[in-house]
Amino acid sequence: MIVLMKKRMDQQKIIYYSDVMSDDFAGTDIRTVRVGRDFPYRHRSVLWNAAAFLLYYLVAFPLVWIISKFYLGMRFKNRRVLRSLKHCGFYLYGNHTRDLDAFLPSMAAYPKKAYIIANPDAVSLPGLKQVVQMLGTIPIPTEYGGMRPFMDAVFSRVREKNCVAIFPEAHVWPFYNGIRPFPDTSFHYPVKDRAPVVAMVTTYRKRKGLFAFAKKPGMTVTFSEPMAADPGLPPKEAQKELRDRVYRFMCETSAAGENIVYIDYRPAGNVMPTARAGEQNGPEKTKGKKQA
Repeated sequence: MIVLMKKRMDQQKIIYYSDVMSDDFAGTDIRTVRVGRDFPYRHRSVLWNAAAFLLYYLVAFPLVWIISKFYLGMRFKNRRVLRSLKHCGFYLYGNHTRDLDAFLPSMAAYPKKAYIIANPDAVSLPGLKQVVQMLGTIPIPTEYGGMRPFMDAVFSRVREKNCVAIFPEAHVWPFYNGIRPFPDTSFHYPVKDRAPVVAMVTTYRKRKGLFAFAKKPGMTVTFSEPMAADPGLPPKEAQKELRDRVYRFMCETSAAGENIVYIDYRPAGNVMPTARAGEQNGPEKTKGKKQA
């Protein structure tokens, strides 16, 4: 797909999209490695796990805190709900609007460790596979044979009372201030292991005070009350119903407060627009070429 960009007189960037479900504007070009049945989703080495603990809590988290507070201007609303889940693991679902979204779960879930289900590109950077795994990345397998160890890793992290974060929109749309439609596929996890779910929504606000000079808006992250799959429904129906509740909360929250437009996304040609603030039923499929 060819992404067209231009600037208006006020210098606001405009991006034209052709496929709301598949277009990705992260700007990365990574050669994806194979992730199969032999991928080391769990490390038994005491030394490896000790190094992972030190890297996560003593090195990465302080840096993430500084970047999140000062560079991203991150604020939380209703974070108390996560503290109420301190005795169990849970799933965290959020919209995907920054390359640095990986910082959100670790900041929100602390002192729990946050794991993130991610595209295999995350472990494809030369020399960094071990580091990103230590920081909590659980890559989606590229082969069917890798599904069982992948699923075992996801469920075991929740059983260990950690947070597992998922960005069901899958593709990054920087600073997008609406909610894109997403399938119910990833809601299989909480339905299967009956773990609670919390939705988080990133919205954008004009920065004030000491950081009023910043051109990029600050991030406000709002959390839902814990949700659970309906035990009275068949698994597939429960999966869809839970997805719909999460999507509804995300759309309503996106529309409820300040959520400024920093980058303007517009459909190219005859493509249907995405679900903007207040539109809870976005298109499930649009025409256009997929992002390569």
